[in-house]
Amino acid sequence: MGFFQSSCTDTAEPPNSIIALRTPSSTDTDQYRDHNELKLRTLLRKMVWELGLPCFLPNGSNKSNKSSKIRNANLEHNKAWLLAESGGCAGPELTNADPQSVHSSFRFSLCSQVELESMNMNSSAFATVLLVNLDNGLNETRAKELKWRRIQSLERNISPVANSLVRFSYSEILAATCNFSKGRVLGRGALSFVFRGRVGLLRTAVAIKRLDKKDNESPKAFCRELMIASSLHNPNIVPLVGFCIDPEEGLFLVYQFVSGGSLERHLHEKMRGGKGGSSLPWSVRYKVALGIAQAIAYLHNGTDRCVVHRDIKPSNILLSSKKIPKLCDFGLATWTSAPSVTFLCKTVKGTFGYLAPEYFQHGKVSDKTDVYAFGVVLLELITGRKPIEARRPPGEENLVLWAKPLLQKGKGAITELLDPHLKCTSRKTTQITQMIQAAAACISNEESRRPSITEIIAILRGEEEPIYYNKKKSKISGIIECYPQKQETKSEMSNHLALAMLGVSEFEDDDHLCCR
Repeated sequence: MGFFQSSCTDTAEPPNSIIALRTPSSTDTDQYRDHNELKLRTLLRKMVWELGLPCFLPNGSNKSNKSSKIRNANLEHNKAWLLAESGGCAGPELTNADPQSVHSSFRFSLCSQVELESMNMNSSAFATVLLVNLDNGLNETRAKELKWRRIQSLERNISPVANSLVRFSYSEILAATCNFSKGRVLGRGALSFVFRGRVGLLRTAVAIKRLDKKDNESPKAFCRELMIASSLHNPNIVPLVGFCIDPEEGLFLVYQFVSGGSLERHLHEKMRGGKGGSSLPWSVRYKVALGIAQAIAYLHNGTDRCVVHRDIKPSNILLSSKKIPKLCDFGLATWTSAPSVTFLCKTVKGTFGYLAPEYFQHGKVSDKTDVYAFGVVLLELITGRKPIEARRPPGEENLVLWAKPLLQKGKGAITELLDPHLKCTSRKTTQITQMIQAAAACISNEESRRPSITEIIAILRGEEEPIYYNKKKSKISGIIECYPQKQETKSEMSNHLALAMLGVSEFEDDDHLCCR
């Protein structure tokens, strides 16, 4: 930035002061007034030199001022004008006042160039305008250099696992998705789209996740997901096949395609013919519950470091053609030092209805965060309901709050809890009861009272009775308490419900409602 001395005013007599440097009275001497004017000029000159702000006189007619306006014409939207007003810039109440009483009062304000030029300043008005450049200061060459540096940094970070994965070119990704055709969209996340495609000579079916290239957090999220997903090898987890890094077009993760669709679709979409109800029989629901529990147990205990998924929900559970459940989407997954270790995260991310209370309210993350979300999924498998439904009668909108009192009954709650589209036989009663007990244990409001996922698996299999069932309990003790020990008032509950239902439309599902 340059400094044009010829366009700076020597005096500033602005009124309407926000910051007022006022002389004591109108009887002060001219010498005292000159001293104040000198102080003001010194202050403005110091601001210009120390902050690097060019100084312009908007009404000036010299050539340097005109040329600077032309040179900056294309940048007017990236600039702010800092205006020090005086004299006629103010209202009439100060314009007609005694000059000696207002000569050192001034104010600064921000305005656009258009506003500045439209101001009606008479010839007696004085104004000093400081031009502040608010653009990012990066030219095209510098921006490209910065982009390449980020790509190089990303390459270094993923180098330990890059050789174990297939690296696709952008042209291969483009061909596989038919130029990202809308008909190939499988789903979407907060900052990503997932497309179905085919790659290689054998035309292998894959699911291609495209991260938002405009989001500054995408490289970090890409690196974390690639590092975590590439380290997972379990029959109930969708494997990562490869990736693509393109400096211009963005970042892509390529997963194995699972043909059976999501649990969300099977549970909550209407069956063909327009009839309501799920097409998923109880045997498959129980199989899904056990399979996903085993996948979570693998994440928490089966790898070198505990992995917390943070986004367990039916839309992230896929079913193969043989109805084998597979957990997918590790975009929010994170490592922890051990399953029992809690850490705080700055930003709460996930889907309303599945967030554990300690995570939703305080940002605390541990393996119990996944246990709570899995409990909500179990309730969906049992009831066929979504976690948040605005159309339900009052008191039934939130699945967890509605189900908790019923869960106390155990086997006696089957009639009230079970999806009406399912038939309860004596053979199924045992499995249903076990799933109700497991769900009750998972959704305890107190993190310390939730069992580990291995204990939940034992409950689902009937190998272990819920830990707290045999204890002599008070009204609020036990893992299936109706209310937490720190009871919430009705107003707090209603506020939580209102927050959880933000953005829920009666005509759209809540699959992608995320707390950011």
